[in-house]
Amino acid sequence: MKATRLATALAAAAFGLASFAALADVPAPQDVPYQGTLKIKVDATDLAHRIFRVHQVIPAQAGPLTLLYPQWLPGNHAPNGTIDKMAGLVVKANGQVLPWTRDPLNVYAFHVDVPQGATGVEVEFQFLSSQDQRQGRVVMTPEMLNLQWNSVTMYPAGYFARGINTEASVKLPAGWQAGTALEVASKDGDTLNFKPINYDDLVDSPIYAGKYFKRIDLDPGAKVPVHMSIVADDPKYLEIKPEQIKPFRNLVQQMYKMYGAHHYDHYDFLVSLSDKMSGNGLEHHRSSEDGTSADFFTEWKKNALARDLFSHEFNHSWDGKYRRGADLATPNFNVPMSDTLLWVYEGQTQFWGQVMAARSGLWDTEQAHDMWAFTAATYDRGRPGLASFRNVQDTTNDPIIAQRRPLPYRNYQASEDYYSAGQMIWLDVDGQLRALSGGKKTLDDFGKAFFGMENGKWDVNTYTFEDVVKTLNDIAPYDWAKYLRTRLDGHGPLIGGIESHGWRLVYTDKPSEAVKAIEARRHIADLTYSLGVSIGKGGSIGDVLWDGPAFKAGLSPGMTVIAVNGRDYDADALKEAVTASAKDKSQPVELLVKNFDEYKTIRIDYHDGLKYPHLVRDTSKPDTLTALLKAR
Repeated sequence: MKATRLATALAAAAFGLASFAALADVPAPQDVPYQGTLKIKVDATDLAHRIFRVHQVIPAQAGPLTLLYPQWLPGNHAPNGTIDKMAGLVVKANGQVLPWTRDPLNVYAFHVDVPQGATGVEVEFQFLSSQDQRQGRVVMTPEMLNLQWNSVTMYPAGYFARGINTEASVKLPAGWQAGTALEVASKDGDTLNFKPINYDDLVDSPIYAGKYFKRIDLDPGAKVPVHMSIVADDPKYLEIKPEQIKPFRNLVQQMYKMYGAHHYDHYDFLVSLSDKMSGNGLEHHRSSEDGTSADFFTEWKKNALARDLFSHEFNHSWDGKYRRGADLATPNFNVPMSDTLLWVYEGQTQFWGQVMAARSGLWDTEQAHDMWAFTAATYDRGRPGLASFRNVQDTTNDPIIAQRRPLPYRNYQASEDYYSAGQMIWLDVDGQLRALSGGKKTLDDFGKAFFGMENGKWDVNTYTFEDVVKTLNDIAPYDWAKYLRTRLDGHGPLIGGIESHGWRLVYTDKPSEAVKAIEARRHIADLTYSLGVSIGKGGSIGDVLWDGPAFKAGLSPGMTVIAVNGRDYDADALKEAVTASAKDKSQPVELLVKNFDEYKTIRIDYHDGLKYPHLVRDTSKPDTLTALLKAR
């Protein structure tokens, strides 16, 4: 920032916030080509310190220049660019260091003045990966790394991201191999030089690289290749059996059969098998980031419920990347997004993620039914906040409101329920399409019509609420606008789709295999539908169901259960106490809890026994759920 800018800033401050707002001095993006090519070099070899070192050459004319660090991240739906981990910024021109100033009202924007005679600037900085998960995602370990280009680049303000050409390279630790949707132009030792690509698509093309690497062809012989590129903590985790690969190959074919088109020229599932690098799931047009536990394949049965991660993220190539809500399709990564259509983007993807897990064989029928029951119960009894003051549409604001931070009472506050509540709404839509058409039309028809056009294209094709309604009306005429708005804006239960598909949601005292797996994976005792509480390792209380028995007795998140009915706490002891209280109505469930440095006894007057969700057939109606989950 020039001295005149600083003087203006100080003067404006004296006149209050209205004048001060003018300091957000960032050129608006224009849909014009950027003159020149952004050259990016990343050194990812400092494993000991977990540092990515960045060098960029950015063409620019003499005069004011604003550099942006990406803020609004696709797939995150929120302004959570990792600027807190950016450090050491140095800007040079003609070999001279240039002063820079961060915009006080837009901390992702950096102002510099390019001197006369210079044709651009050189930028250097470091991206400091989290050292542990308290600081955020760990993206570099001694065995692997996850390079996301939005974390290791800056770009000039004033342009659409797709109008900025780039040439990028990365230097990897010696001997490491990498998976990415980017195409390699050349290799110089351990440095990969990628073919030119626009900045929008560069950010959409992350890298997984590692010491232990395996690549699997998921569509052998196809003209449009689909691969799984895997990095692991240890070579033993790469021992993958043919029968484990088969459902992933089935998944590719099931997607093709349903959509009738694809929107990539090649696709890579980028998979990390790690207990060191943080897990994640993030969609891209020609790839997905699928971070799982190290033993995902070697403990195949134990990890069954994590398998729909792959079908979910793969589906996003169609829903979210190719077809995208118009208010999410921003010109660059520093223009605010609006998330109003996430119930399509994420909600329908959650629906297809679970349906395709069943159709491909990633799940068997019982696992699929158990997971639908688990989700249905959430919107039958587990979200009191949605039955009172919030609605599904309002939860599309949650990525911006909470940015996925833990909440005191998640069940009451609700949090990103457009995912699973959206899933239930789309199951309801499928049932309604079947009813209107005499069973001839289903949500498969919507999928093909809405997402399955223009085979091979991978630009962005935007849509609005009205487009969704029109496509549904083209399939089966109805007042779809009212139908959808009632469910999105109202406060009623969302389990009508279960019933319309010939099943009923019931609760018994026996946990399903899915509930057992969820409890084991999350290390919890899930008594949401009985006592109204979920308790984790060491007795730490997670969520407490708003106005449930435990809540009314005085239990709250943050407390720790020390004892149950006078004996040391463990999950089995708690469940036995709930069962005993159902047999003896005079016997409450008695918990000794610690709250900060205080101990007290809480008596929960509950006598209805354990309750876990299940689906049972309603023989008075056709079983269309089985038809929905059946492989095509």
